[in-house]
Amino acid sequence: MDKPFIFQITGYQNSGKTTYLNKLLTILARQNVRTVTLKHHGHGGKPNVVEDADSACHIASGAAASLVEGGGRLLLQTENIAWTLEEEINLLTLLRPELILIEGHKHEHFPKLVFLRDRNDVHLLSDLKNIIAVIYQNQEPEEVVNLFPVFHRNDPASIAWVLNYIMSQVIKK
Repeated sequence: MDKPFIFQITGYQNSGKTTYLNKLLTILARQNVRTVTLKHHGHGGKPNVVEDADSACHIASGAAASLVEGGGRLLLQTENIAWTLEEEINLLTLLRPELILIEGHKHEHFPKLVFLRDRNDVHLLSDLKNIIAVIYQNQEPEEVVNLFPVFHRNDPASIAWVLNYIMSQVIKK
């Protein structure tokens, strides 16, 4: 089985990552690129679950994990099991994707698109590795103009550029 291409979308909260990721996913789905996503829940605490579902009751009763399948949809919930990013990627790889998009996990080594809200976020450009492009929200950061492709958050050329990059990597696989 071929390994999927892994690409990160990183930046701080409220920088536009999720909106951008959803735009990418819509286009990738139209192009029949089998894509899975992995999101780091960076807001503290645990992600929300459907509390009144049978699977949540199983967890509350002591199950370490619960898997529900129906009509082609599969939901997996684990509790009190710490997962490394590598383990999460290995789990998603079982689904045979061509592409794994990771939202978050800033300091990982995969190629990444970095979102900057304002000048206070510019330090990410020296703190992070494998940056392939930058999306800014307000003022274009002068420090990066010659280092990476730089796009305004609303520039449609950014989507085209990032899709071209991703597709060139997916095709290599």
